[in-house]
Amino acid sequence: MAEKRIVYSICAMCTGRCPIMVEVEGGVIKHIWGNPHVFGAKSLCPRGAAGVAFEYDNERPQYPMIRDGERGSGKWRRVSWDEALDFIADKLKNIIENYGAKAIALSDRGGPHAELHKLFLRAIGSPNYFTHHATCSNSVHNAHMSVAGHARNTVGYDYKNCKYMVVFGRNLLESLVTGEARNVIEMINSGGKMVYIDVRWTYTASKAYKFFIINPGTDYALALALINVIVNQHLYDADFVNRYVVGLDYLRSFIQPYTPEWAEKETGIPAEEIRKIAYEAAEAKPSVIFHPGWMTAWYSQDFHFRRAIYILNALMGSYEAKGGIFISKGAGDAGYKIKQPTSIAPAPKEERCDGAGTKYPWIRGQWGILQVLPEVIETGEPYAVKAYIAMRHDPLADMPDPEVWIKAFDKLDLVVAIDVNWSWTSWYADVILPEATYLERTDNVIVRKGLKPQLALRQKVIDPRFDAKSRFQIFKALAERLGKGEYFPWKDEIEMVNWQLEGTGFTFEDFSKKGVIDLTKDPIWYDRNNLKFNTPSGKIEVYSEFLEKAGVPSLAPYERPEAPPDGMLRLISGKVAVHTQGRTTSNNPYLNELCPENYLYIHPEAAKKFGVKEGDLVEVSSNGASEKIRVRISPYVHPEVAFMLHGFGDPVPVRTRSFGKGASDVRLMKGKLKVTVGGNCPLFETFVKINRI
Repeated sequence: MAEKRIVYSICAMCTGRCPIMVEVEGGVIKHIWGNPHVFGAKSLCPRGAAGVAFEYDNERPQYPMIRDGERGSGKWRRVSWDEALDFIADKLKNIIENYGAKAIALSDRGGPHAELHKLFLRAIGSPNYFTHHATCSNSVHNAHMSVAGHARNTVGYDYKNCKYMVVFGRNLLESLVTGEARNVIEMINSGGKMVYIDVRWTYTASKAYKFFIINPGTDYALALALINVIVNQHLYDADFVNRYVVGLDYLRSFIQPYTPEWAEKETGIPAEEIRKIAYEAAEAKPSVIFHPGWMTAWYSQDFHFRRAIYILNALMGSYEAKGGIFISKGAGDAGYKIKQPTSIAPAPKEERCDGAGTKYPWIRGQWGILQVLPEVIETGEPYAVKAYIAMRHDPLADMPDPEVWIKAFDKLDLVVAIDVNWSWTSWYADVILPEATYLERTDNVIVRKGLKPQLALRQKVIDPRFDAKSRFQIFKALAERLGKGEYFPWKDEIEMVNWQLEGTGFTFEDFSKKGVIDLTKDPIWYDRNNLKFNTPSGKIEVYSEFLEKAGVPSLAPYERPEAPPDGMLRLISGKVAVHTQGRTTSNNPYLNELCPENYLYIHPEAAKKFGVKEGDLVEVSSNGASEKIRVRISPYVHPEVAFMLHGFGDPVPVRTRSFGKGASDVRLMKGKLKVTVGGNCPLFETFVKINRI
């Protein structure tokens, strides 16, 4: 009889990193469940469950390859790992000798599993680590750092106990994280109220107490009007504000022009409804969440809009309150110290090439400003960048203006793609290194921060099906070839894990029991009478001297967004529950069947204006770029909006299920590789024409 076993691990079908339980029989994965020791049930989202189909899909890189033709030609030759790694190392050595290690850049999707490639960059001395946050979370990360000294993801939300939540376009139930979605539903079932604001109907809207379709780009106006009512009517938590907020007088003066009546003209939301939101939130305080969002690369004023949302939370006294925002507790709060691999190597001394932290002192270098990289490569300013490593990241599919990226690649001496999937970027790489999938490798220990912090480990479930290696093996081998092997002193991943756990009393084997290690039995709350924020003042800074000295106003005057020119609509893109970001899951055999392509959703008025009907194939164009897509007509999308799902229009022919299906939103976002004040690309400042084919 075939051996049956259970392995606990961490999903990687999206960036939610949900704990999973994997059933294996005879060395074959039979099913993937949510970890019941964490979730209390085996439920998992469609993407997580489709991990089995992903693992046994052959349409992924299966062995190392070196380009054997022009970039983008799709011509490769199979090579051994030694040849591929030697090729890369020789190129990197030459670049370091001639330009310094700072001429090497690497980007990924961020998160706690970035330790090993960040360690590699530190080992060689390059400061140029980037995440994908330029088209995701930069504005909200940098906004919260300036308000409270915390990134977006260093705080959490006590959804279960929340009494009133206001959500601006964060589609919690479709661009979902399993645990978060479950907690939101539990909140609603327990009587909590959710107000949802968006330019279109979503499944999250269907669960809302109130849903408002807002005029696109006017969310900042709504936030300012809510602050106006709360401050002028003294609806805020006076004790919390007096104790912890800097700049209330500044705020009171600033928001006087931004009345609900003014905001009604901007947003389309009735003034009386704006007042009701403010009063209802005040009645529920401090168990209130004004959700700041996740993917927040929307408009040029996003930084100040997100600052305004965090200010609303501060006014409600929501910080470290039951049912509000809590500061996520880590291992140290529970009395444990977990060593991180990056601590072995010193931080690079060179300045970043993108100006994060220097030219833009309020934009944090830990995420970078990736949209600047093509210009740096093209101009050589402030210095030359000659090599680029895309680590489980596809900037051509995820960033605006892929043609600009391709042109920049042509100036590089080396482009390397390390991935578990074929990607558009890998198609233009010089070398493709197939990474072992998340079910085929063990990664570093991570801390699942929250009220009850845990340790978690992505554990190898089965051996690699193809000639793939783990990220540990890849970067250790490269470091050794570059004479930096001392920074990867562990013989394998298990030794690294046990090194991380030294002094804790735990070992690698402890994760086999339930996949996570609980560090505390009871929730950890900080004393609300003795809070400390990581800002210069130690308080929540409505008025920020740091920003003001850098030439950035603490709150910027509202600017009315540019309206779509005649004959055009504003392009908005978003996500769906069965696909992840760029092309991580769109070619998955199961998920592609559920959602094989995207559609263009427009309002009946827009359909009439453009002379199109349901199901018509149309050409969508912007600044010389065009895509073909079919139309869906809905009264629940703003009349000025053309909405499509992100991550389609796949140009990589070896991905046969997703190839050529639907339209690519980023191809249409020409000219949006911009640096706004928050470090985000203003993706939704794109206007498109529609022509029936």
